Amino acid sequence: MTLDQMKKKVLKLIEEYDESQEIHFTEDEDIQNKLNDVINQIQYELSRIKKIPRYAEINVIENQLMNFNDLKDVIGNDIYQIDMIRGPRYKLKASGTIIKFLETGLAEIEVFVYPIRINDTTENDYEFELSADVLEIMPYGVAGDLLKSDISNNYGNIYTQKYESLKQLIDTRYSSGSIEIVGGIDI
Repeated sequence: MTLDQMKKKVLKLIEEYDESQEIHFTEDEDIQNKLNDVINQIQYELSRIKKIPRYAEINVIENQLMNFNDLKDVIGNDIYQIDMIRGPRYKLKASGTIIKFLETGLAEIEVFVYPIRINDTTENDYEFELSADVLEIMPYGVAGDLLKSDISNNYGNIYTQKYESLKQLIDTRYSSGSIEIVGGIDI
């Protein structure tokens, strides 16, 4: 899904969509000014629930230190969390934000990343990195946040409640796991 598709979904949901507005999709300047920032905040929240996985293979040498910024240079996104490292022996330092490799070899590193940040200069063709199920929940969070200060009606609370209930249903798994038995087993 692209940023312009998300904007249209949100604006249609809150009945602010205007087809004649080709860039902002709404005449409401207050919403125009907040929309990208609110979408960014909600995507960051959802990316910590259903994490965005990345994988890299990196040749490392004994006693090499690698931090989140080094991984970002390879993976391209800000690192949220290290999931798994295979290959050379290693130790995690500084609360798991620095890897010290104890051997030379090929390290297979799986991490979770933050999505690329959306700001006022982000183009409408920006592609979200979140999974499809999370992207269908996102408009309710954005709508609730956009309308939370509108005390003339209670729509902000209605969308926020819907968003909160949908978040509880997110399946955080990407796979259900599997086991391979080689050589058979005796029962």
